[in-house]
Amino acid sequence: MPDSGGSRAQREHIPTSGNRPGTEADSGPLTPPVPHGDAGALAVDPAAPQVTAPAGLPAAPEAGGLTAPAAKAARRTGFLVTMVLGGLTALPPLSMDMYLPALPAVTDSLSAPAATVQLTLTACLAGMALGQLVVGPMSDRWGRRRPLLLGMVVYVIATAICALAPTAELLIGFRLLQGLAGAAGIVIARAVVRDLYDGVEMARFFSTLMLISGVAPIIAPLIGGQVMRFTDWRGIFVVLTGVGIVLTLVVWRWLHETLPPGDRHTGGVGEALRTMRGLLADRVFTGYMVAGGLAFAVLFAYISASPFVVQEIYGASPQTFSLLFGLNSIGLIVVGQINGKLLVGRISLDKVLGFGLAVIVLAAVALLLMTTGVFGEVGLVPVAAGLFVLMSAMGLAMPNTNAQALMRTKHAAGSASALLGTSSFLIGAIASPLVGIAGEDTAVPMAVVQVVCAVAAVGCFLGLCRPWQRAGQDTL
Repeated sequence: MPDSGGSRAQREHIPTSGNRPGTEADSGPLTPPVPHGDAGALAVDPAAPQVTAPAGLPAAPEAGGLTAPAAKAARRTGFLVTMVLGGLTALPPLSMDMYLPALPAVTDSLSAPAATVQLTLTACLAGMALGQLVVGPMSDRWGRRRPLLLGMVVYVIATAICALAPTAELLIGFRLLQGLAGAAGIVIARAVVRDLYDGVEMARFFSTLMLISGVAPIIAPLIGGQVMRFTDWRGIFVVLTGVGIVLTLVVWRWLHETLPPGDRHTGGVGEALRTMRGLLADRVFTGYMVAGGLAFAVLFAYISASPFVVQEIYGASPQTFSLLFGLNSIGLIVVGQINGKLLVGRISLDKVLGFGLAVIVLAAVALLLMTTGVFGEVGLVPVAAGLFVLMSAMGLAMPNTNAQALMRTKHAAGSASALLGTSSFLIGAIASPLVGIAGEDTAVPMAVVQVVCAVAAVGCFLGLCRPWQRAGQDTL
């Protein structure tokens, strides 16, 4: 049966550090406690039907609920935390996509070959993938705040140096460092969500984060283009430095620790490796991780191939491509919100995930049939419709694979989040170059990669996760 929702702290009745002596933590469902540690300010899920008071805000003792000022403060705190975690998740795509309009200018400014300048993108992406493997275990050992703040400070310094880089080689090096540091926001945001929520509420929160982080790739190139109107490519890194400083201050001020000392790992690198090995030995966790990574590879294949598929093969203008790219992103965001607001809590996460993966497979197969000429010569409209359906279905697949995987990893949310993020980036990075293997005159490689990855994702979901075996065991 679907879970009734609520934060993990509410469900497990974890006492707060501010409980009065003699007060029972499990005094009843009408007085839900806030999360453990000093995470009280993070106890509110804006999607949840009930409102919980943050630490330090009194509840009405007779009704077991909140006073009007406390309820207002709780809603405000929940919104703020959602925006902070969304900002952390959106910072890496901003770092990647704001820079795209500046690539030709960087080539001219630094007198470097285009292939060398392209390595600045590769370095940042590689840093984001590898950095998660480092930061995730760190956050399980030292808590969430310290690794996150350290990563944000390093991100700001590396980004500022990128703005001053005199050579392409130095720019590549500090873009790698920028990616390594920026990975802290991705991995720790997911770990914080796992610290605070469980069951359907975790899936809802991931859908909310998708709304925020999904907007970033849409607006980032537009922002970068507008910055280039007033300054050169270095100005983009100045803007990113400013964004990093603001986000660092917001994290320092409002994002409190969510992992109490008693739940932290005390070992070193050896224990971190053993923890990851244990996570990978969990067949179900690995199934969700790989299925999510393969779904992400379908997305990467689209991002890598769509510019030349839409413009070079089907003759669309850059403006039309931008419009279609934006529509597809909006479809993903809207379906993600339908998942979080309407489906989660009413239908099991595995059923929603299975449906999403099935739609992705069908859309990918339809694209393959169209691009291979089975239906004869097709124009841009049918292909664009297929891409829209495929991208929209990602809103059902990606948040639910994350939620289901992290639901099994209460003991090592940071390491689990690191494995989820790194696998997605690596699988996507492997798949994306394959879309151009036959040149720029055919869209068949894109469709083939999407079909193979989508079918493999379904295979992992069914073969490893085996949802029918756990229908009455796991909280779905």
